[in-house]
Amino acid sequence: MSRRAVFVCCDGLGRNWITSEATPVLHALRNESVWCDDHSAVFPSVTRASAASVTTGCHPARHGLHGNRMGLFEDGRIVVRDVGAPDFREHLRRATGRTLLVPALSERVANDGGFIAFSNVSPGAAFFLDPDAHGYVYHRSGSHAPGAQPLDALPVSHDAAGDWAMTERFCAEVLEDRKPALALMWICDPDHTLHGVPLGSPAHAEALAGAERCVTEVVRTVERLRAAGEEILLLVGSDHGQETIGAAVSLEDWLAERGLWKQLEAGDVAVAGQGTAALLYATARGRPALLGVIDAMSREPWADGVLVGEALASQGFAAEGGVVAAVNMARRPDANRHGVPGKRWVVSEGKPVPVGSGQHGGWGPDETRPFLMVNDGSTVGVRSQPSSLVDIAPTLIAYLGLPATGFDGGSLHGM
Repeated sequence: MSRRAVFVCCDGLGRNWITSEATPVLHALRNESVWCDDHSAVFPSVTRASAASVTTGCHPARHGLHGNRMGLFEDGRIVVRDVGAPDFREHLRRATGRTLLVPALSERVANDGGFIAFSNVSPGAAFFLDPDAHGYVYHRSGSHAPGAQPLDALPVSHDAAGDWAMTERFCAEVLEDRKPALALMWICDPDHTLHGVPLGSPAHAEALAGAERCVTEVVRTVERLRAAGEEILLLVGSDHGQETIGAAVSLEDWLAERGLWKQLEAGDVAVAGQGTAALLYATARGRPALLGVIDAMSREPWADGVLVGEALASQGFAAEGGVVAAVNMARRPDANRHGVPGKRWVVSEGKPVPVGSGQHGGWGPDETRPFLMVNDGSTVGVRSQPSSLVDIAPTLIAYLGLPATGFDGGSLHGM
């Protein structure tokens, strides 16, 4: 019987919450799997870029999806668009002539067992699991079959109840009946809940319990199929963690106050906020003015670090993509009212900021520590070497016996 591989992502569940008290189910599964003890997010540590990194095995600059918001060159100016919008792929294709720059998992297995993804996060994060429709993607805003044939939308709500309804269908229809070579399920909690409640709160605990309920059903289904003789590799993990919002700042206002209002109005300079970070874009015309204020920006109390030049390239962003600088927002050590340490500045995006709730996007200490466990039903241990989201795709592909080439990461199976 052919091997199969499954990945379940609990959006926003940081590794520091995998404990016997907070997440007993995941803590027990950790002891039955290979636990990746030094697992990291990509930058920006946001879901949409992370989804593309999971499905390509590459960092954002290489796969070309910069973050949750992204600047596109349109009619000679930079326009910042929401990657989560259902129509973002069309805007990306018009601006660049393509979607992602490298193959997704769905393309790699299109002729070797196929690909099915169920997702309950934003439309953009869901569709970029299979941006060119080589497989099946099911989402509440719409679904597609290979060749972009439209299917009925996934009839679920964007909350814990929707996660559970999706999980029940995923286990019965995908894992037990259709049996694709690669099956992915991406639940929205605890991330969805944490964007509106404090870390460590009773609502956070409830969201963790909901995520564990979904994982438990997948594990039970996989174990039942293994008992019937099937070879299945199960990866359970997350894409990033969360940190607490302490205050917000408008980078557009800051730039305008330093004389760049004309460049902002003309689309020669633009800010793509990523929560606790931002990407700063510029055309060739706007680049000198933007670079001229970078030193001043780096001295602001709300800026933890501003990367340009070689330092920016180390995060994988090249100048031809329009990204001139990356900003990580500062962190204060004081705790929230539930005793969770660390409060972050965030980049405001023209709407109210829920101070005290969770956020992510930069390279802070908690938001960049997702979790990952690799479960083949027999191998148990701790992998102490560094790993990241870009190792998930090659792990899945290598297990299926397909060429694991063209990735930034490598296989984690077998430790």
